[in-house]
Amino acid sequence: MADIKSGHLIAKYLKEVEKIDTVFGISGGHIESMLDGFTEHSIRTIDVRHEQAAAMMAHAYSVYTGRPGVCFLTAGPGFTNGLTGIANAYLDNVPLVVLCGRHPLRDDLKGALQEMNQIDMVKPVTKWAATCYDAKRIPEYMAIAFRNAAAGRPGPVFLELPPDILNVTIPAESAPMPVKVARNYAVVPADEELAAAAAIINSAKKPLFLGGSGVGFSACSERLGAFVDKTGIPFMLLNYGRGELPDTHPLSIWDCGNVGLMMTISQADVIVAAGLRFNWLLMSGEIFPPGAKMVRIDIDPREIDRNRRADAGLVGDIGSVLGRLLPLLEKRDHGEWVKTLRAASYSFIDSELKARETASDPIHPIRLVAKIQEVVGEDALYVVDGGDTSYFGQVGLFTKQKAGVIGGASGLLGCLGTGIPFGVAAKLARPDKPAVVLNGDGSFGFNSMEFDTMVRHNIPVVVVVNNDCAWGMIKHSQELSIGGDRLQCAELGSRRYDLMVEGLGGHGEFVTRDEEIVPALKRALASGKPACVNVMTDPTVTSPATPLFYQSLKME
Repeated sequence: MADIKSGHLIAKYLKEVEKIDTVFGISGGHIESMLDGFTEHSIRTIDVRHEQAAAMMAHAYSVYTGRPGVCFLTAGPGFTNGLTGIANAYLDNVPLVVLCGRHPLRDDLKGALQEMNQIDMVKPVTKWAATCYDAKRIPEYMAIAFRNAAAGRPGPVFLELPPDILNVTIPAESAPMPVKVARNYAVVPADEELAAAAAIINSAKKPLFLGGSGVGFSACSERLGAFVDKTGIPFMLLNYGRGELPDTHPLSIWDCGNVGLMMTISQADVIVAAGLRFNWLLMSGEIFPPGAKMVRIDIDPREIDRNRRADAGLVGDIGSVLGRLLPLLEKRDHGEWVKTLRAASYSFIDSELKARETASDPIHPIRLVAKIQEVVGEDALYVVDGGDTSYFGQVGLFTKQKAGVIGGASGLLGCLGTGIPFGVAAKLARPDKPAVVLNGDGSFGFNSMEFDTMVRHNIPVVVVVNNDCAWGMIKHSQELSIGGDRLQCAELGSRRYDLMVEGLGGHGEFVTRDEEIVPALKRALASGKPACVNVMTDPTVTSPATPLFYQSLKME
């Protein structure tokens, strides 16, 4: 049998075993053999301008495709640049496979170029991290990496590959490809827990279902739809669970916005939380009324009673658990409760609803979002990135697409800069759908050079910049805490980001008036190019999320 370059084993495994066709990264001498393997096995490489963008693209690609995303990093600064993206995937529980070069094994402790202890640095933000010391075991290590990334509660894994392992030639038969076997197994909740949960749900007068990323990774739309239809329970799907059922479903309360959600939670007598962590965004569980009954479903048993004890705790994959719960549930109609909470919620967000419909000078951010929705519609993929910008985008954009509205900055790391990389992944994963990023002007700066990546690879994402000339959430938080006359490092000024994008070969639009928004968006979409629509918005507007952010950081 023929010989094979050991670095080519990586691409061979990705293509033949995992059916991976796209990877993200930046070239480097330490990983040259791996890169040549991508050419040999026809794997598309999206070479980016910063390694954190590579990790973020692979992160989002996994969300959109349902398979672990793959990025490659070279040693030293390539590795450290990628750490932010790896940490973000870890805190978001996203399956990500990171393939990383390092200095040669033969040069350990000699002061080699880019010699550093990468493994110990990355271990705290990965599910599994290892170095491969034997070229013949590369396929085996790859299989272990993919299993760890996807099993149970998903997350990133890290495989370090030295050049003196990648750059040898070995007999192909000495490194056979593992056979990928689909294992169908499930953790099953105890019958008494299922019965207890059903009893609570059946007795509810004002129930609410909250689904998080675990709903999305379970891909359980059919069973979730059956659960909602049978119980009549109003719901909101968050994070990567959003879009598992359409935002416009009659029982979805996304039209009530985050403020409406908080008010609904305060009145609910039963809350079913599935695949959702009770973190700072939910006041670590304190937002839930003490008297409300709590049913929690999660694949990780450690989450069941975290930050709030569950009255019934169901451990397992969300879809599997809902399937077992369904026969125990009664057919219910909570129409009056839904009508009441909608009416009350609309009264709380009345000014926001009016701002969506009313032209203003300067432009209100929620008006900009409403115009994006009007032009692009529900059959699209939206990504939001920023502080106040994330709030306005999350509550103002609606989609019927799975993971149709996502925002990296709303995760536990609060990671700005995810918007453009996530938008690139969206367009690559689902090229038939428009991909639109709503960026704050601050967050735009982190990965704006990825417009060059989009131009080189012909990835026509439209990025709309909500340009308030500041780090808006920080600015308004400082106004609350230290006063508007003592702002520090919060203002950015007016910048022509659209001209920057035109200089990189993309399409640019500059918008200052309400009547210019729709024509500019239409031209950007029709251009067929990566596009930036730079919209100057009201710098005095803050979102309801800013006081929450401010309060979360107060030490008094």
